[in-house]
Amino acid sequence: MLNYLRNPAEIYARSFEIIRSETDLSSIPRDAQDIAVRIIHSCGMPEIVSELMITEDFTSAARKAFANKRPILVDVEMVHHGIIARQLPESVKIICTLNDPRAREIGIAQSITRTAASTQLWKENLEDSIVVIGNAPTALFALLEMIDAGSVKPACIVGMPVGFVGAAESKQELIANPRGLPFATIKGRKGGSAMASSVVNALTSVN
Repeated sequence: MLNYLRNPAEIYARSFEIIRSETDLSSIPRDAQDIAVRIIHSCGMPEIVSELMITEDFTSAARKAFANKRPILVDVEMVHHGIIARQLPESVKIICTLNDPRAREIGIAQSITRTAASTQLWKENLEDSIVVIGNAPTALFALLEMIDAGSVKPACIVGMPVGFVGAAESKQELIANPRGLPFATIKGRKGGSAMASSVVNALTSVN
C-alpha cells in the first residue's frame, strides 16, 4: 500500500498550514487572509499573493450580502459548480444565466460574447448581490459598462477572469475605477473558475 495522507480533514489542515508558512499575507486585509489562503490552495502558487488585490471592505460587504439573502451571480457553470452549495446560508441562490436562450439571442443581435450578453439578464437580481466572474473578461467589462450606464450595483465583485485577451485589462479597469464597489481580484492574466469560487468557499467555510 502506498504511503500518503488519506484523511480529508488532515489534508486540508496540512495544506493550509503549509500555505501560511510559505506566504507573506501582510499585504492582505486581516479579515481577508483566509480568502487569500483559499485562492492559493486552489492554484498551488503561494507567490500569487503579490498579485492579489482585496479591498478592505470586501469581506464585510460580502457577508452583509449573505446575511441579507442576496444571490450570487456567476458568469459560467464552472464557477457555479465550484461553489460548495451546502456551505451557503439558507435561501442564498447561485444564478448563472449563460445558458438562458435569451443570452444567445442578445449575443447574436449585438455581436457580443454570450457571457457578456448573459450579464444583461442579471439586472433583476443584481442589486446588492455578490458577482463572481471566473472565466470571461467580457462579462466583467459588460458588468462595469452596465454600472456606468446607471444600473443598480452589486454588493461586491469577485473579478478573476482568465486569459490572454482582455483578462488583465478588465481587471485593471476594476482596480483603477472600482465604481465605489468592494472587490477581490488578481492582476494580470491569471484567474479562473477555481480561484473565483474559492473566494465564496472561504467566506462560507465553517472552519
